[in-house]
Amino acid sequence: MTAPADPSGWNLRATYAALPDPFWERAEPARFPAPELVAWNAPLAESLGLAFPAGEPERRAHLARFATGAWLPPGAVPIAQAYAGHQYGHGTMLGDGRAILIGEQVSPAGESFDLHLKGAGQTPFSRRGDGRAALGPMLREFLVSEAMHALGIPSTRSLAVATTGEMIPRDGLKRGAVLVRTAASHIRVGTFEYAAALGDRTLLERLTDHAIARHDPDLTAEADRAALFLGRVVLRQARTIARWQSVGFVHGVMNTDNMAVSGETIDYGPCAFIDAFDPESVFSSIDRHGRYRYSQQPAIAQWNLARLAESLLPLMIAHEGDEALAVDRANELLGAFPAEHGRAWIQCFRAKLGLVAEERDDAALVRDLLAWMHAAKADFTSTFRALAEPSPVPDASRAEWDARWRARLARESDAGCSAPARMRAANPAVIARNHRVEAALAAAEAGDLAPFEALLAALRRPFAPTAADAALREPPPPEFCGYRTFCGT
Repeated sequence: MTAPADPSGWNLRATYAALPDPFWERAEPARFPAPELVAWNAPLAESLGLAFPAGEPERRAHLARFATGAWLPPGAVPIAQAYAGHQYGHGTMLGDGRAILIGEQVSPAGESFDLHLKGAGQTPFSRRGDGRAALGPMLREFLVSEAMHALGIPSTRSLAVATTGEMIPRDGLKRGAVLVRTAASHIRVGTFEYAAALGDRTLLERLTDHAIARHDPDLTAEADRAALFLGRVVLRQARTIARWQSVGFVHGVMNTDNMAVSGETIDYGPCAFIDAFDPESVFSSIDRHGRYRYSQQPAIAQWNLARLAESLLPLMIAHEGDEALAVDRANELLGAFPAEHGRAWIQCFRAKLGLVAEERDDAALVRDLLAWMHAAKADFTSTFRALAEPSPVPDASRAEWDARWRARLARESDAGCSAPARMRAANPAVIARNHRVEAALAAAEAGDLAPFEALLAALRRPFAPTAADAALREPPPPEFCGYRTFCGT
């Protein structure tokens, strides 16, 4: 079949490939036997300027070829990025072992977004891996990244998923698939660790200037731009982690190669949302010691950012002219993380309680509710959402807290009259509940995409549920306790 004419709207450039070649290797997507489009993100495509339909058979066939790398848009330069990373605290050389960056699409609004083919085959960094991906993990990333976006949390997003026509070995044989991921960039803390390890300050400066041009262009002409950039990344990450915690999200693999300098959430492998609240929740099957558990996420983020500071230190020393001064400056910037995280955290949770004004005891009010939820094994999402509903106190053990909260609401300028609407806008009714995600993925593996599509539709309007979403809002059955997630590689 002859592919239809290339869709209008492509505006691709390849600025990362213009960096010196130590930062990347050329990588061509594998040739797959029978690509087939499974999921297409039409709203995202439209925002990227790719407003064309995906319904017609010929168009879907063309999009499947694009999603698997068989057809590349004009201007594409397929490469695998080089980076290092601390994985569970241990440094190692990494790189894109099963993902290929084809370039950056410039949207009609003038913003640049990487297009990344995840699962597109082996690259020079694959080591002993096959470079492939299975359908289930790619659809998981599609679901959860769209859920995070709808929740207002900075995130990479998913443009498409296509099956490849191959069966790949993953705990048995699974259907192969490729995900097209978009991101403000795929520059990670680990990218800077790699640049610093090269021992060439010029290369480090090239990477830093490139990252600044992508994410903080107002700093381009600043003499101390490396330090100012570090400060920006610290603040972005502090806010993102606070937002994660406000919806009960647990990342699972907060390695430095999975921390983007853009502040976006990246890599949705062994992630999960908390059901019954426990601050020590950990879901990843490989996080055996709970390094990345819910309560530890802020501390780990700051630890990761310290690795970024170490990597940028040669540029900061060059500006300050003195190592001790540069170290002091780096520590000062890193030291801003707890205060910024705390500010963003209480801002998120005030909104969840319907509060606008600031009072000194608000943080204690939030923590006392969380402590009750932990003791009562209360569902995180349902508990907060129920606060907006006129209902009796669910448990006598919470009566004292409810009285304090209602007294606090009464001190708002509107005496709490608008609080229910505020809380409904801050507390999602629908999240990517783990048992619903697993059910949707199992059905998709069996060829039934209807549960996936229904869940995706609900996740895109988390604050405005419909009657059809009722089952998706329910906590998991008791037998679902002990849930574990896997990276899918």
